[in-house]
Amino acid sequence: MSTCTDLGTSEVAQHSVIDPAILYFGTPVALLATVDEAGHPNLAPNSSIWWLGQTAVVGIAARSQTARNLLAVRECVINLPSVMEVDAVDRLALTTGRTSVSERKSRAGYRHVHDKFAAAGLSAAAADRVAPPRVAECPVNLEGRVRTLHPLRGAADPTAADLLAVELDIVRVHIHEHLRLAGHENRIDPDRWRPLMMSFQRYFGLGTEAHPSLLSTIDEDWYRG
Repeated sequence: MSTCTDLGTSEVAQHSVIDPAILYFGTPVALLATVDEAGHPNLAPNSSIWWLGQTAVVGIAARSQTARNLLAVRECVINLPSVMEVDAVDRLALTTGRTSVSERKSRAGYRHVHDKFAAAGLSAAAADRVAPPRVAECPVNLEGRVRTLHPLRGAADPTAADLLAVELDIVRVHIHEHLRLAGHENRIDPDRWRPLMMSFQRYFGLGTEAHPSLLSTIDEDWYRG
């Protein structure tokens, strides 16, 4: 059995082996806006997302309406809510854009909703470079185009897999003005940005800065490469 020293104490905690059904140890919540081939928008909560440089990687269920739209139109807006929008996000938690709700999802409480923006009480705003709309209330909107889709489970064909990891090239970033770091044209103030987070199916927000970071001594523009 392995051990680990708990930070700030001299006690050593012991590990136990478990088999959790999910591994959501804490990730940002996003509202993924997509459109189908007829231009009808869908808005779906998501908390399987990460970024590297100007690329976002999003994990989605391959049979979802979001996946169908991404396969057809290959564009998306990643809308990042703050803790202030948690009620709107939660109103979409058990909804699906699919007109046919699977028996498994139906038993869990999911229902079909045609107009997700109306159901959530959110406003659609036009994007600059992609077809799907932005969510006006979300402090951050990231317009993206699909670079590639990776089947994760079930089959090599994205249309037959169970899960997809979708690479998106971010082509435009919108923020609410109050998030801009004073004195900088293209930076976000982390003291003002309070993203909505999900940890094991529950919503959380960020607290205050835990510790000064050595990484913060590097000028942010260094990451442009």
